[in-house]
Amino acid sequence: MPVIETFPIEQIRVPVKRKKTLDPAKVEALAEDILENGQTTPIRVREGKTGGYVLIEGYHRLEALRALGEVTIEGYEVHARLH
Repeated sequence: MPVIETFPIEQIRVPVKRKKTLDPAKVEALAEDILENGQTTPIRVREGKTGGYVLIEGYHRLEALRALGEVTIEGYEVHARLH
């Protein structure tokens, strides 16, 4: 079972394709929910090839916490399988 970790937001890179999917209204709604309830769903990241992390899942959560001025986010580090 994966363990929830805390990651520095500044070290998480968002792939270019994912950046096109951002919905500002959803980010705002999530930010309000996080203010009331805290972060309830962890994001998923993988280790980057040149250090830091690459976002796998949770782009809107990441941007909501960034908008709130947070410097860390809770998530799972997943490991890519080689075929």
